Amino acid sequence: MLPVIYSDEFLEHQTGRYHPEKPERLRAIVNALKNTSFAEKLEWLSPTLKLGLMSWIETAHTATYISKLQAIASTGGGYLDGDTPVSPRSYDVALLAVSAWLDGVDVVLARENPAFVLARPPGHHAESDAGMGFCLFSNAAIAALYALQQPGVNRVAILDWDVHHGNGTQAIVETHSQIAYCSLHQYPAYPGTGKASEKGLHQNVLNLPLPPGSDITAYQPLWKSLILPFLNKFQPDLLIISAGYDALADDPLASVNLQPEDFGLFTEYCLGVTRKILFGLEGGYDLSSLSKSVVATIERCLA
Repeated sequence: MLPVIYSDEFLEHQTGRYHPEKPERLRAIVNALKNTSFAEKLEWLSPTLKLGLMSWIETAHTATYISKLQAIASTGGGYLDGDTPVSPRSYDVALLAVSAWLDGVDVVLARENPAFVLARPPGHHAESDAGMGFCLFSNAAIAALYALQQPGVNRVAILDWDVHHGNGTQAIVETHSQIAYCSLHQYPAYPGTGKASEKGLHQNVLNLPLPPGSDITAYQPLWKSLILPFLNKFQPDLLIISAGYDALADDPLASVNLQPEDFGLFTEYCLGVTRKILFGLEGGYDLSSLSKSVVATIERCLA
């Protein structure tokens, strides 16, 4: 069985009719998963509101930013930047999303097998004092910091295969010797960060910028020569995947040419590092290829 942590409440973060990060993303994925040949092997779990949740969020975000986000939502909504809307329910939904990622950490550590968090809003662009790029709270970074406080966890690796660099995640974790961060991303592209020269305070950052038009033939050598050696050397007690699916050829927001089955291959590589993997949804905006990619990811975990 593979746990999938999901709630219909994640649909209540309203971004507007034409915004690419829309509730339909989750509806499409859930529908696709419930119609797979392995549907009976999925264990659907509802997220809990974690005890002490705010203290965990404050490990990554300033109190000023948290209060600002809450105020915007409570007064009817608005924008953090031109791309990042906040609706009346967005703050509460973002809290539940963080909690779902923390639940995912608990489940993976308890079972020593993968789990997938199907939550929104995404998080890897959210910096300590600012939400941006569709992201409100830095879910992956908070999950990593939370995991380090759990028994038997001394090192956590975050692998970000979203097509955009996770500037927020990197900024929050790059000073932590017990967290490694690796990102494959299109460059140049939003948000303009993620140079290969950025190594982190403890040589714990590996950025792999790829040019527009890259496909699996560009990705595979990086996995074999750089990513897997980096992760295996770090020997993580938990691997967190910022699972964005906007590096797909059909995605409208980028120019990388991966196919859904390529994410099944990436998952296989990761399972060779550890089975203690938490996948958490980030980007991916073509509903069909997004759904197929999540299916390919989970199918490989169950193989």
